[in-house]
Amino acid sequence: MKVHTIPVTPFMQNCRVIVCNETNKAALVDPGGDPEKIAAFVDSLDVEVEKILLTHGHLDHVGASVVLKNKYNVEIVGPHKDEQFWFDALPMQCQMFGFPIMEPFLPDTWLEEGDKVAVGKIDLSVFLCPGHTPGHVVFYNKPSSSVFVGDVLFQGSIGRTDFPKGDGPTLLNSIREKLFTLPDETVVLTGHGNETTIGIEKRTNPFVSGRFG
Repeated sequence: MKVHTIPVTPFMQNCRVIVCNETNKAALVDPGGDPEKIAAFVDSLDVEVEKILLTHGHLDHVGASVVLKNKYNVEIVGPHKDEQFWFDALPMQCQMFGFPIMEPFLPDTWLEEGDKVAVGKIDLSVFLCPGHTPGHVVFYNKPSSSVFVGDVLFQGSIGRTDFPKGDGPTLLNSIREKLFTLPDETVVLTGHGNETTIGIEKRTNPFVSGRFG
């Protein structure tokens, strides 16, 4: 598995491109904006995009999804159905953050805890990790020891919980009960900023330890 990162929008959100080495099939994870930039990079890879994966419904993670869905004629998969209110509120999100207004849309497929998603011959396990948003999911690939966490966990920090339906204790429980049960060497591919590892965050993250927050 290869993973490419494309920072998009003024929020510098990490859109990820997952590529299966065996089949050359690819998936876009959280294409949050700048669809022309994402498409130009993806097309330079000469891969076959087969789906778009979303961790949650915030604008900066979904903003380019419909344009890219139509360009590559693929389905949008995820997050969990509890995110629907964020998709319904996309015009409000655009207005709030000064982005061009986009119409609401819904994924083609909602995901549940324990689901599996395939990208070529790559299997991704789905964990429901609410707290930042109520229907946030993450995607874990055991063979490569990597997890795509959206805005649940960051290097030295955690996701915000001051948006509607965010909840701090729920987020911390998701991190401790789901992410921190993964092997320490697991690479954490975050929605913003630098990647980290589960082991580093278990040892040093002040928000999870209780030193902050």
